[in-house]
Amino acid sequence: MHKESTKALYDFYKLEDKNDFFPAYLYLKYLQHFVDYVVKSLGIPTRDLPHELGDGLDEMMGAYYQQIADAGATADTSIYNAKVVKLHDAVKLFSQKENINIPISETVVPFKQAKHIIMNNPESVSIGTCACRSVSENPCLEEPMEVCLFVGDPFAAFIRDQNQMFRAGTQEEAIKILEDCHEKGFVHTAWFKKDLGSSFAMICNCCSCCCLGIRMWNLLEGTVPILASSGYVAEISEDCVGCGICVDEHACHFNAISMNEEGDKAVISYDKCMGCGVCEGVCPDGSISMKRDAAKGEPLDLDELLA
Repeated sequence: MHKESTKALYDFYKLEDKNDFFPAYLYLKYLQHFVDYVVKSLGIPTRDLPHELGDGLDEMMGAYYQQIADAGATADTSIYNAKVVKLHDAVKLFSQKENINIPISETVVPFKQAKHIIMNNPESVSIGTCACRSVSENPCLEEPMEVCLFVGDPFAAFIRDQNQMFRAGTQEEAIKILEDCHEKGFVHTAWFKKDLGSSFAMICNCCSCCCLGIRMWNLLEGTVPILASSGYVAEISEDCVGCGICVDEHACHFNAISMNEEGDKAVISYDKCMGCGVCEGVCPDGSISMKRDAAKGEPLDLDELLA
């Protein structure tokens, strides 16, 4: 079975893109080690992983990370990036029954290397341990850990065959995880990588405390193109009573909400808001709503893309 999924991964690439097979193999099989390498490179301590890669693979991981870092300065060259998605858009990505191969406009995902949603056998789902949380020395939560979702082959099949942190799942399980994570206040991010066919392959459900992508986005203050907005922005109505619940870091993972000078109403930082919708879910009186905003890009909405 392992040989079959490896061959399927290799066969996925066109002849001119075969070189992408090797970093994809390395990334999918050793995802936790990749995250561990990146976190350590930022000077952040990590917990010990169950086994070491060994010198040869560790050197290859370092070269792969350097390739991503070198390409990451602009949206034109970045090869490793994500799109924030609201819950209902995330659910659609795990509800498909037919194969999908559609191009994505740069108004949706503003990265030159993110070109398609390709889902062959979309009912093939793999559920795995959050790599970011598993390597974190002090994660904000030890549970839930199974919040990393791959969909569609060859990637979902390969990672569950080759990476012991992943298992086969169902679309229904994946949707339940998405809903539970939303209720816990986690951000959904759909990841695109050049090495994975410049296409969507996975959704991460995590927080600003642990998620490497969100942590880097906040640390670099959005100056490096890692994440794209959902296409929505939060708005606070006049009904806001200033309870302050939405100001908590677990209600806004992008530090986009603060209290006004009088302390009686929450205000949104338009530039920082990524439209994840977490604040909308935690507001006790329904004073926060998410509004479409063309300046923030278009949502990753499969219904609209398929239409």
